[in-house]
Amino acid sequence: MKIGVVGAGLMGAEIAFVFAIAGHDVLLNDRDEASLERALTRLRALMEKGVDRNFYDAADVEPALGRIQPTTSLSDFSGCEMVTEAVFESLDVKESVLKSLEAVCGGECLIATNTSTIPISTLAGVLSPERRARFIGTHYFSPVSRMKLVEVIPGFDTSDETVEETLAVMSAIGKAPIKVKDVTGFAVNRMLHAFMIEAVKLVEEGVATPEDLDTACRLGLGHPIGPFALMDAVTLSLCVQAQEIMQESYGERFRPPPLLKQRVRAGYAGGRGRPGWYKAKP
Repeated sequence: MKIGVVGAGLMGAEIAFVFAIAGHDVLLNDRDEASLERALTRLRALMEKGVDRNFYDAADVEPALGRIQPTTSLSDFSGCEMVTEAVFESLDVKESVLKSLEAVCGGECLIATNTSTIPISTLAGVLSPERRARFIGTHYFSPVSRMKLVEVIPGFDTSDETVEETLAVMSAIGKAPIKVKDVTGFAVNRMLHAFMIEAVKLVEEGVATPEDLDTACRLGLGHPIGPFALMDAVTLSLCVQAQEIMQESYGERFRPPPLLKQRVRAGYAGGRGRPGWYKAKP
């Protein structure tokens, strides 16, 4: 298949990478050449560090970067058979990209969105009724090159054929897909953010420190990473954004804790090389 990915951030670049590892030719789009070069640099570093051999064979990984073609023009996507939108988690931004994709992609092209919280049917509303049958949600987890799970979320008008095709494609690229109902936050993020919110409240109440709670989750619950280290990795600002989206749908149980919002406003939002709950690594 000829694959397109819009958005060369941490998620989009690795989505392109796993498709390329599976042998597909991939177009990776972003707004400027600098963003694309940063994405390719990250992927080169990932290859040098070593992609997990439990998931991929070395013979498949080595030629993968050569199958990824960077582009700043969405018009190049006209020949793609499947395109994944993986831009910033903003309704306005995603809708703008989806409108542009509908204008350039062929009628049979499968268009997927990597949203983590926004209902698929809400995003489908900007597409023509004819296009909605070929539109679906594919929620990957970070880091995409290591996390096998993908939530596959059909919208109101997604066809059964599109669902089955998407499940098959996800399995073929080495993922473990599960079908999830189209609700705000889907399944995993609803569980995860309820957990994160309670963890932050424990810190607010002085019950335990972030470090000790992370240790408790690793050693007591068997989690590979604690909630505070995870928030640092995905950024606290993204967590606040996701919780506010779910609060709008489900009410007070998903209201972001005051301490979480305070740290974001104070510049402790986490992310690569930036302080969050923990000090930034040099």
